[in-house]
Amino acid sequence: MALRQNCWQVKNCGRQPGGPRAGELGVCPAATTGMTGINGGTNAGRICWAVAGTLCGGKVQGTFAQKAANCMDCPFYRTVRQEEGSRFQLLA
Repeated sequence: MALRQNCWQVKNCGRQPGGPRAGELGVCPAATTGMTGINGGTNAGRICWAVAGTLCGGKVQGTFAQKAANCMDCPFYRTVRQEEGSRFQLLA
């Protein structure tokens, strides 16, 4: 299966390594955490909700338990869940 778009590509946050906002705001851990292949993504780009300290909305989001409700409401999360169907992985 081909890799699909990652959160930083869809959300255009610019916080991936070398991204336009990485120097200013730091690199998001979803873009560097080694989980390539989960839900068809690169690093944790399609399982960002399971990674502590992601930088969604300009704020550090905390642990999975702290951010779960917000993430489950995220359009990107819903898209990944739909695209992956029965292959969807909630946690790594």
